[in-house]
Amino acid sequence: MKKWILLGVLFVAIITGILVNVYFNAVEPVDAAEKKAVEIAMKETSLSDFTDFNLYSGEETYYVMTGRNAKNEDVYVWINEKNSQLITKNAKNGITKKEALNKLYQEKNPDQIIDVRLGMARIKKTDRPAWEIYYRNSSNNINYYYVDFETGEKLRAIDNL
Repeated sequence: MKKWILLGVLFVAIITGILVNVYFNAVEPVDAAEKKAVEIAMKETSLSDFTDFNLYSGEETYYVMTGRNAKNEDVYVWINEKNSQLITKNAKNGITKKEALNKLYQEKNPDQIIDVRLGMARIKKTDRPAWEIYYRNSSNNINYYYVDFETGEKLRAIDNL
């Protein structure tokens, strides 16, 4: 009986070890990207206190971060993964996540909002900071809606995927 208990505990320990290893291998690229983005932002800007990091994969991959400037204001930073070009915008000079959602609700009738995040929309070969809203409609189809960060105008919509 003790052998079965010992074998059971050993089996659970091995499975737990494997799962922990898989998890750390899965998050390692994101951690490396965040470290790279912080290094670039610290070198290229006077921002500090980076509080949020996201990877945005659209036409190109961008690191999107939230930091603070010398006046303690929230600032968003978009860093192009390929060429490390930086775009920096004060949060107060753009629309909020809630305002972007309101723009979506004026035009569409989403059934479920899945995610709202800062990204980059390519319009006429120019990348523009935007809110990307990922949602499902009543037909359970996936949809994307892009709202310009600065103006609040609809940039484009991708419907019924």
